[in-house]
Amino acid sequence: MKKTAESPEIALLREVTTAVARGRDVAKLLDDVIGILEKRLGMLRGTVTLLEGDELHIAASARILNAEERALGRYRIGEGITGLVAKTGHTVVVPDVRKDPRFLNRTKARRKTEAVSFVCVPLVHLGQVVGTLSADRAIRPGMRPLASDVALVEIVANAAAEAAAAYRELRAEREALEGENRRLRALLGDNPGNLVGNCPAMKQVYEQIRLVAPSDATVLVRGPSGTGKELVARAIQTLSPRKDKPFVVLNCAALPEALVESELFGHERGAFTDARDRRIGRAEAADGGTLFLDEIGDLPLPLQVKLLRFLQDRTFSRVGSSEERRSNVRFLAATSRDLEDMMARGLFREDLYYRINIFPIALPPLAERGDDVVLLARHFLQRLSAKYGKKIDRITPSAIDMLLAHPWPGNVRELENCMERAVLTAQDDCIHTYNLPPALRDTAPAEDPAPPGASLTLAEQLAAHERRILEVALRRHNGNRSAAGRELGVTPRMMTYRLKRLGIGG
Repeated sequence: MKKTAESPEIALLREVTTAVARGRDVAKLLDDVIGILEKRLGMLRGTVTLLEGDELHIAASARILNAEERALGRYRIGEGITGLVAKTGHTVVVPDVRKDPRFLNRTKARRKTEAVSFVCVPLVHLGQVVGTLSADRAIRPGMRPLASDVALVEIVANAAAEAAAAYRELRAEREALEGENRRLRALLGDNPGNLVGNCPAMKQVYEQIRLVAPSDATVLVRGPSGTGKELVARAIQTLSPRKDKPFVVLNCAALPEALVESELFGHERGAFTDARDRRIGRAEAADGGTLFLDEIGDLPLPLQVKLLRFLQDRTFSRVGSSEERRSNVRFLAATSRDLEDMMARGLFREDLYYRINIFPIALPPLAERGDDVVLLARHFLQRLSAKYGKKIDRITPSAIDMLLAHPWPGNVRELENCMERAVLTAQDDCIHTYNLPPALRDTAPAEDPAPPGASLTLAEQLAAHERRILEVALRRHNGNRSAAGRELGVTPRMMTYRLKRLGIGG
């Protein structure tokens, strides 16, 4: 049977629907739609604009636009043909742009003498105008009726409207994220050292660091394991007059008891088995700078006596030597232990406790730091994405809920490890719930609907994503729709419409 030739109109619609069905990159999809109009209908200068607030911005164009042209190609609602279409939601056809004063030619893409028609149709998604699709058609004898092409462009616009809405939502989300990142960076600018956090307890820590750093006072940093005690010590050193001098660390819990004294004060050759050479200790290496003893609660009792003597007059002797040496150091210490309980049980010397507890700084556990979890997660996301050469800049609302619900027994260190796993397993530019460790899912309120490749339509995925964004915003503002709408940049009317459409709040 002889195959019937496909009409140009059917070929156009088949190509557009295929592109829409297979398109995953919505920005490329919009470019493809414009290219199909050019190839199949001979349309020129195809352009997609998207509505942002009360202004239309060019999202896709048949030709590459420079920054100046993009800036000029903006239209307020009701302004020019494009603005009129966005305002009324109706197609406008200009048979000859040379004879219609409404046509602005703002990007100067057309010559004043160029004979072209202009077609502009609205992109309507869920009853709302989200942008426009427009193109030129040359005026030449023998061409097919303009009305036929207009009808086809309207069909194409209907097919592409969902993709345009998706692109608009993604761009709005990205811009909101960039704005939030700018705000967070501004907040972080006041944080000393590499500390990240903005909760009241951390603000108090920052203030204490600034107060004590300029002095030579001994500081005891207290807090559960993994809260960042060494970062506090480094921040103190960075803000101190000794910032350009050595910063030497000794973790008392990381070494066998027999080696701690040698690591701290050094040893002479032959002082003990395997002591083949003389070695200076951390106290001597830190001369002029800062000595930081982490987990000082694990220091053996005999060495506590020697450390007390060192703190009193900054003198010590290497193991295997009676020669007295001096080291001018700023002393900082940290512990996750209950030193008061250890004193009561005779495991920590009372006189040493009072010597090191001159200026205590208490770090809160991560579970008590509220939204700092999200702040820290995004901080680690940015750093680890760069480390592993990935471009990941978002965390889904469901994943954020999961992070906030977890109790974080391992504190900031556990969160950093969690984000490293998420970055390593991420397949796109976003961290989803299924990228987080399984341990977090036991406390998760909700998971992302499906991993990449699941059989959900674009509309279903966008609706689920929009629902989570709105629900999270409402929770942050205790159900206050107006406050949540202001945060998301949505008018009260549109907020009510979106909530009603998604069945949120009854």
